Amino acid sequence: MRVLVGGGTGFIGTALTQLLKARGHEVTLISRKPGPDRITWVSLSEASRPLFNLAGENILNPLRRWNAAFQKEVLSSRLETTQTLARAIAKAPQPPQAWVLVTGVAYYQPSLTAEYDEDSPGGDFDFFSNLVTKWEAAARLPGDSTRQVVVRSGVVLGRGGGAIGHMLLPFRLGLGGPIGSGHQFFPWIHIRDLAGILAHALETSHVQGILNGVAPASSTTNAEFARALGTALGRPAFIPLPSAVVQAVFGQERAVMLLEGQKVVPRRTLAVGYQYSFPELGAALKEVILKAGPEACSSAGACW
Repeated sequence: MRVLVGGGTGFIGTALTQLLKARGHEVTLISRKPGPDRITWVSLSEASRPLFNLAGENILNPLRRWNAAFQKEVLSSRLETTQTLARAIAKAPQPPQAWVLVTGVAYYQPSLTAEYDEDSPGGDFDFFSNLVTKWEAAARLPGDSTRQVVVRSGVVLGRGGGAIGHMLLPFRLGLGGPIGSGHQFFPWIHIRDLAGILAHALETSHVQGILNGVAPASSTTNAEFARALGTALGRPAFIPLPSAVVQAVFGQERAVMLLEGQKVVPRRTLAVGYQYSFPELGAALKEVILKAGPEACSSAGACW
């Protein structure tokens, strides 16, 4: 198939593009920077192709202060791009087979006891949950001529970017450990599986609606993740990062994404037939660490 990928130059987009090309699809990226395999806007004829939207400003960029201006960027980078693409699809002379959006598990309210699947309520308790609600609403198309899929992603683990890019250096130095109490759930997914779920959504005609983009090992806590990462690196991982430090760096509202978590299960993702390459944390981290060189320690990528 000839496929369009919005946000295709980012961490997830790069992995997805590589996978789609390996499966024989022709991929064109929607990017602000023109190039031989990129377009800067979508014409009505191009909007007839299956389309992925992965675009969005990096929320957990520690170099960006959490203020009104950055919040506006976070909103506009998701809502305006999504609305523009959805309008193009709605006006296309021939509707595309599939329209796939990646959002986040921030839709679900943090809890130490609740368990969430794709039918669980949420989306109305803080800035980020409301963002996901508006984001998914902006993507919604009238009618049923195009299959619409939303993948709510957890923390993405992969070499060269994502959460691991921020964690490797302190953990390699033996300074890693849980964030805050460490009791909060840590919904994660390997980058290969997130790309795989997206490709599965494209290629499987019965897939539609919400899918949780998390690994089946849904009971992982932040402390367990820290221990597993330390084990993969052969380093201790017992030095906690105090909540006050996290709040000082990221701001109180944004720090919630690190200090609190959700137990999210991929019930529908499994039901539609996706088979995980990395269902267990130990194997996922081992693959990332074995392939991550020293350059990954300074990666500035982040995904949620």
